[in-house]
Amino acid sequence: MTHPPTVTINSTRLLERFLRYVRIDTAADPNSDQYPSSQKQRTLARFLEQELREMSITDARMDENALVWGTIPATNGGHSPVVALVAHMDTSPEAPSENVSPQVIESYPGGDIRLPAGIEISCAATPELESMIGKTLVTTDGTTLLGGDDKAGIAIIMELAQTLIENPHLQHGDVRVLFTCDEEIGHGTDKIDLPALNAMVAYTIDGGGAGDIDVETFSADGATVRFTGNNIHPAIAKGVMVNAMRAAADFVADLPRQEMTPETTSDRQGFIHPHAIHGGVGEATVELILRSFDSDDLVGYADRVRSAAETAAKRTPGVKADVTIYRQYRNLREGLETLPQAVEFAEQAFKNLGRPCRREIVRGGTDGSQLTEKGLPTPNLSSGQHNIHSVREFACLDEMVEATEHLVELLSLWSNQRS
Repeated sequence: MTHPPTVTINSTRLLERFLRYVRIDTAADPNSDQYPSSQKQRTLARFLEQELREMSITDARMDENALVWGTIPATNGGHSPVVALVAHMDTSPEAPSENVSPQVIESYPGGDIRLPAGIEISCAATPELESMIGKTLVTTDGTTLLGGDDKAGIAIIMELAQTLIENPHLQHGDVRVLFTCDEEIGHGTDKIDLPALNAMVAYTIDGGGAGDIDVETFSADGATVRFTGNNIHPAIAKGVMVNAMRAAADFVADLPRQEMTPETTSDRQGFIHPHAIHGGVGEATVELILRSFDSDDLVGYADRVRSAAETAAKRTPGVKADVTIYRQYRNLREGLETLPQAVEFAEQAFKNLGRPCRREIVRGGTDGSQLTEKGLPTPNLSSGQHNIHSVREFACLDEMVEATEHLVELLSLWSNQRS
């Protein structure tokens, strides 16, 4: 039997939170060797710590790594499993993130959305807009990303915390709140103390749209291919110069182009993706990511990278190629099988609310991929994000409200379990 949400979510307050958070630039820096990679992530972390304290969450703290922790105390006596809710504070470095100017569209009338910078969010490229007529959307001005990935998740968790505190009749066990750094560059779980988190199950609120329960992610490795040559003034270069850039260019050209690339694959197809090239004549480096839902495939992808690098080096005599393959994360599917209730309860919560849901795969990864691999089952849930990592990014407030309602129902289901 379905029933309406047990509490009314304050959508105005939720929107105000979201707008505050997205205006704070928190882009991760992939070239940094610090943690967090950008100190501006600490600005949002301090802000969130203060907001949690103002809600009366007494153990709220920002630790030395700029992770934000807090506990919403149980209302059921504390005998049920501890549930952790996780979102990340950093935003992608793949699009501009300074001076975000969010635009609120109330009662979206349909049709293409023209942004102040002159570009459009078109219905043709974004078919989900058809289902959002009459809803409240938040876009960028067309010059930056929005940061809904994952400040929508942060706003949802923060509004949930406030709602639970204001409504002590809502039944739940201890709820751990955790906001992480550097998820976008693969380091979101590096500094998480799992014994301190002390949760049986976690949920990352970092998914797109509404009603999705992400139960699989890519398995992921990274690769760095460094070509070393010999630089000298071009006037006296004959017979002496060895141009590493030529080898790097040949290497990229030899990689798959008509298949096994992000732009030619979908669903469960994997890829080899060269995403950055830098350097000069003396040394040139290519950065790649390798992705597949089957981790065994990554071995073959790595062999293909090594072979292409070796071939490219031979084409430019004197060039040396050095290939480094490094592990990033693994498909969360197997880890979730150890606690099937993690997904089953998420599905049941949607059913209780009379809402459709889907088990989905993610052509990417979340903090949940690594948390699950480390022993904490962590599915990923929708948070109303759309067109992420793009100047055409937007979020749907109505979907964020629904996500908050879903969490209330989900925590109620866990409250009936014994830890």
